[in-house]
Amino acid sequence: MGPLAGVKVVEIAGIGPGPFCSMFLADMGADVIRVDRLEASGLGIAAKTKYNLLNRNRPSIALNLKSPEGVETVLKLVEKADILLEGFRPGVAERLGIGPEECKARNPKLVFGRMTGWGQDGPIAHSAGHDINYISLSGALHAIGDEGGAPVPPLNLVGDFGGGAMFLASGVLAAYIEAQKSGEGQVVDVSMVEGSAYLATSMFGMMQSGNWKEERGVNILDGGAHFYGTYETKDGKHVSIGSIEPKFYDDLLKATGLDGEELPAQMDKAGWAGLKDKLASVFKTKTRDEWDEIMLGSDICYAPILSFSEAAAFPHNVARESFSTIDGVFQPAPAPKFSRTKTSIRMGVPEQGSNTTEALSAWGFGGDEIAGLKKQGAIGGN
Repeated sequence: MGPLAGVKVVEIAGIGPGPFCSMFLADMGADVIRVDRLEASGLGIAAKTKYNLLNRNRPSIALNLKSPEGVETVLKLVEKADILLEGFRPGVAERLGIGPEECKARNPKLVFGRMTGWGQDGPIAHSAGHDINYISLSGALHAIGDEGGAPVPPLNLVGDFGGGAMFLASGVLAAYIEAQKSGEGQVVDVSMVEGSAYLATSMFGMMQSGNWKEERGVNILDGGAHFYGTYETKDGKHVSIGSIEPKFYDDLLKATGLDGEELPAQMDKAGWAGLKDKLASVFKTKTRDEWDEIMLGSDICYAPILSFSEAAAFPHNVARESFSTIDGVFQPAPAPKFSRTKTSIRMGVPEQGSNTTEALSAWGFGGDEIAGLKKQGAIGGN
């Protein structure tokens, strides 16, 4: 059931990076219980529940956190949990009565994972924001875009999911491992600003060494180099080239027919613009499929640029079972793969609160206790 089988996680429902982290832990086999609001929250982006893929693989309970009984329910879950995850603005969990101190009093070994854009303290810690704002402060967004153009948001992959959710996952797991030795939990404070900056560590080093300019689109990895970028094909589709190493670059020149020409040296930046124009002209002479026939599987470091739908059907991805179809919805399968403790999607996306009775029972709540909580209005759903 995955390498995290037996690890128990309480997720206080949120949007975006919080569910992504919880999905990852659940995909890895953790027993995650999602605490949703009592009322319909509208937290899902998709119109139908089954498309809110970040909520897969774990049950949902509906809980009234504004009632003492609802708060007590969370704290009873905490008593049995290894990790709690929340993404409120700083101070909200404390005001609700489920902050680190209250949780530690019930379970000293608990790892309390909290994630915000700015972090738990600092001058703008209480301000609203989204991925695009967080990666603005880390330097990451400034570096992405075409030469002479405006910064281009890389979806919400760098802040929400890379700099936020995956840092929360790695942080709480590191703290969980430590807690098994020390017997004491701790708070993990994840800032998406800091996480996205951390992702760019190598660029910070290259910039200070003189090997990276802060202008967009003029560097080796940002589209400035002719041998590391994207090109349009004859049919209006695109391909990617990453021929950095000299031997791979030589293969690129041979495959494109440019090896017989008198060309500037590969790393002569003064020649990059002209070489980019040459390659652009060459790639427009064939369709993407034709270039696949020539380059795919070679050491050129080539790949066709696929849409999401195309990616799910690409033969290599099919062979590795990189995507799964659950309830008629195709989606990325759990990653990475493990040789012994196999991961899986054990359940699709539940309706909000649809697992309240079943999930609370599995976490040790008695039938009479659950009935009493329903009567008090502390829990809802099924």
